[in-house]
Amino acid sequence: MTDPMNAPGQQPGKPPEELLEAIRAHKGWFTFLGVVLLIAGIIAIMFPLFASIAAKVMVGWIMLIAGAINLWAAFQTRTWGSTIWNALIAILSLAVGVYLAFFPLTGLIALTLLLGLTFAAQGVFEIMIGLQNRDSKGWGFLALSGALSLVLGIMLMFGLPGTAAWALGLMLGIHFVSSGISLLMLARSV
Repeated sequence: MTDPMNAPGQQPGKPPEELLEAIRAHKGWFTFLGVVLLIAGIIAIMFPLFASIAAKVMVGWIMLIAGAINLWAAFQTRTWGSTIWNALIAILSLAVGVYLAFFPLTGLIALTLLLGLTFAAQGVFEIMIGLQNRDSKGWGFLALSGALSLVLGIMLMFGLPGTAAWALGLMLGIHFVSSGISLLMLARSV
């Protein structure tokens, strides 16, 4: 079986030369973004409530913008038979956006519950995929990852409302730190 990362005649496990050239050409940007994400991640881990609120407000603004665009589109397509439904979806998006963007301490519980449900569902699916592929190498790691996601999701949901104060910000911080480190390592690898 051939490695999809490698072209024929290329050394196994080594990225294609075009990819390496692209990384070399933008090494400064990879380094800059890595440092920014690392700093943002550390701040989010140190101040998880602040990071949770910031993430929630950002989601609110995205919902507001999407709702406004959808409402505008609904009025532009009045001849379409589903205009009223499209307008109702837009109004719902606007209402949720206002709630999330302008009321900083509300909505964290709902978002944490959604995050917990997502982790739990993803965990169940990963376990199922791992068990379906027991004859493949590494299936146990996927099943283990699924079990950990499932446990984390359950912990987030059953820890409410307390987990709402730190969960989103902490996970955002961990994500930023891990992304920042990976970009810095990528920039240093060439």
